[in-house]
Amino acid sequence: MSELAFKASELDAADELAALRGKFVLDEVVYLDGNSLGALPSAVPGRVDDVVRRQWGSLRIRSWDESGWWTAPERIGDLIAPLVGAAAGQIVVGDSTSVNVFKALVAAVRMAGDGRDASRDESGGESGGGGQGENRDEILVDATTFPTDGYIAGSAARMTGCSLRPVTPEEVRDALSERTAAVLLNHVDYRTGRLHDLPGLTAAVHEAGAYAVWDLCHSAGALPVGLDEHGVDLAVGCTYKYLNGGPGSPAYLYVRRDLQDRFDSPLPGWNSHAEPFGMRVDYEPASGAPRGRVGTPDILSMLALEAALEVWGGVSIETVRAKSLALTDFFLECVAAYVPEGRVESLTPATHAERGSQIALRCEDAGDVMKRLIENGVVGDFRRPDVLRFGFTPLYVGFADVERAARVLGDVLS
Repeated sequence: MSELAFKASELDAADELAALRGKFVLDEVVYLDGNSLGALPSAVPGRVDDVVRRQWGSLRIRSWDESGWWTAPERIGDLIAPLVGAAAGQIVVGDSTSVNVFKALVAAVRMAGDGRDASRDESGGESGGGGQGENRDEILVDATTFPTDGYIAGSAARMTGCSLRPVTPEEVRDALSERTAAVLLNHVDYRTGRLHDLPGLTAAVHEAGAYAVWDLCHSAGALPVGLDEHGVDLAVGCTYKYLNGGPGSPAYLYVRRDLQDRFDSPLPGWNSHAEPFGMRVDYEPASGAPRGRVGTPDILSMLALEAALEVWGGVSIETVRAKSLALTDFFLECVAAYVPEGRVESLTPATHAERGSQIALRCEDAGDVMKRLIENGVVGDFRRPDVLRFGFTPLYVGFADVERAARVLGDVLS
């Protein structure tokens, strides 16, 4: 056994999250692509079978009440809330990340334009934008964002009569002005794994009188977010990555509690009506998080997600973060030992404060290299033109997996 393999066995023996691996359906493959699609929690197949055969097959329409289908978007939102540092009643689950980005961004611009103060009325927290609404006609968007966020931001700008200004997260503070209505940012860069300064950037956006919208797709379930603590206005995220909800599982929308009565969704639907079964011609928005709903929830995916979230019972997100950093540190150590010098370059910051839960390596012929890794039992992914991405999900990835992945990478590149 090599020195690094021995170290991996010691780290696995001391891992307090190691037992959670047994709650997932896994094989001998080293799976380091949980930042694209999380592994299958073992509780999900049985739950889906029950939903299909009993709730749908036997109870049928009665399940909207008797099986709790109608309240699922808010109930499951409350399960996600502690994983992103939010109190109950502020997250609603449903639709895709793209749709929720659109809802959040347009609503943010509308709140910025209503001329009202957005400070937290009851908690005494810091102001979250508002005032001088008629001058706020610019949206700032992360220039390095996942493409869909940029597409949605462009559409939101056209719809609201705003101009769109792409800037890097590092440029946001200097770009903010009295014209800024809303800022859309990613917590973790999908390509490089860089963790951005959510507390500091949110505070800067608020100081400028604008609203902060955060995309949490690559951070929720991997590290502490602190939405309530840092006064984030609006946030969205997917559930099929580190939350392991399954392919196409519904996304979620966070609306800070004191902003909920001002949240003006650009997609009002019967599910977000104050009297959804009143079938009224005029629209009156529901109170609270349900304002973020639109149409009928996708129950099969929704309840599969609910079953997947059971693995989080009793798990501290701080413990998950500590293991994530240990895994990524160890991976970089193993890469340095096994990979020929000069063959790869890490794009992910070395400092913990700037690192998410993935390592991105620049590598010549990265596409072919990833194919060979997968053929040899190590699954990551490839981003054009030259990036190998490895995502580390602490709930089921162990240190022996990390050592093996780096060793195989070294063999491939040799």
